[in-house]
Amino acid sequence: MLGMAEVLLFHHAGGVTPGLLAFADDLRAQGNVVHLPDLFDGKTFTELKDGIAYAREVDYDSRAEAAAEKLQNNLVYAGFSLGVMAAQKLAQTREGAKGAVLVSSAVKPEEFGGAWPKGVPVQIHMMENDEWVQGYDLEAAHELADTVEGGELFLYPGDGHLFVDSSLADFDKAAAALFTQRVIDFLDAAR
Repeated sequence: MLGMAEVLLFHHAGGVTPGLLAFADDLRAQGNVVHLPDLFDGKTFTELKDGIAYAREVDYDSRAEAAAEKLQNNLVYAGFSLGVMAAQKLAQTREGAKGAVLVSSAVKPEEFGGAWPKGVPVQIHMMENDEWVQGYDLEAAHELADTVEGGELFLYPGDGHLFVDSSLADFDKAAAALFTQRVIDFLDAAR
């Protein structure tokens, strides 16, 4: 281990699941500090549409920004699906970001006011045939990977959306293991 990175990890529309907690623990086991704020106050959802509706109700984005304000600036921002919006926005707009890990979603940098900041690497993970990312998200992911210095896009075979969350039906053990190692390597480089 080379030290540690500090990560602010935003959950998906299912909430803070056992699978996300396990992933955070995997990163901690490598010497990283991981913050996983529960922006749903303990609620979890089995249907993503229900979680998305709840996120609107509680103003997920404002809660995410408030969680970031409690921490120092030199963070790696990571997000899963719904959480990508918060992670990407903070990585682009908050001074001192060390990087971003975007899982199962991405948006074009102009959505948050302009170009991706210089010196902030980004790593994006998606399944090739995930119906949730076809079109805009996948196009945005390619754009980020192609234009950001240190930008990487990893496409995994399959169609699962939340394929790295071991507590959900979309979980793909082989893809998740590769994903976790790639994120650990990214954090090692971001320290």
